[in-house]
Amino acid sequence: MEKKSCEVIKEAIEKFGPDKIAVAWSGGKDSTTVLHLIKQVYGQVPIPVVNIDTSVKFEEIYAFRNRLTKEWGLSLIIAKNKEALKTIKFAEEKQKCCYLLKTLPLQRAIEQHGWKALITAVRWDEQEARKEEVYFSGRENPSHIRVHPILHFKETDIWSYIKKHQVPYCKLYNLGYRSIGCKPCTHLGESVLERSSRDPEKEKIMYRLRDLGYF
Repeated sequence: MEKKSCEVIKEAIEKFGPDKIAVAWSGGKDSTTVLHLIKQVYGQVPIPVVNIDTSVKFEEIYAFRNRLTKEWGLSLIIAKNKEALKTIKFAEEKQKCCYLLKTLPLQRAIEQHGWKALITAVRWDEQEARKEEVYFSGRENPSHIRVHPILHFKETDIWSYIKKHQVPYCKLYNLGYRSIGCKPCTHLGESVLERSSRDPEKEKIMYRLRDLGYF
């Protein structure tokens, strides 16, 4: 399982070069696992790390992001839509909110830095909208390739990997959160579904958000 992920990562970075590819990191368990897999291959994370900052994430996520950036020597780039933050009504218009605070700043970062590819932590089993993904997937606006090295991982595989390699993770997971997003749209839940802690309305519009450039 790890071998396939490392092969995908190596192929992507060798194909595009370390200056033309970045990795998306939210501070969650999946994207942190991807960062660690890159470290497994190269001994470090030799490419830019882009973090989409909506300004309404959990304080624990911000603290974890800042700590790991220092400990792992990450080349962190924070993507934020400062203009939208002045007028947006958080979580009221969820599709608009996600587009302005997540999709748009990501698109701008890709274009601004000239990245030809972006590594993400998308998994097949995480959500219905992601089940048709492939390891290398083309995107437009701007044109680039999405690379998904842990598509084949299940939630249990993520935690097995974290335990095996002693990968650090945000302490919110110890409180019962299984999937962590922005504070207004994330709540503790008891469902068997991994993303049950995410806002149901937002989950319903996930297909549309992905069409607009979301993960």
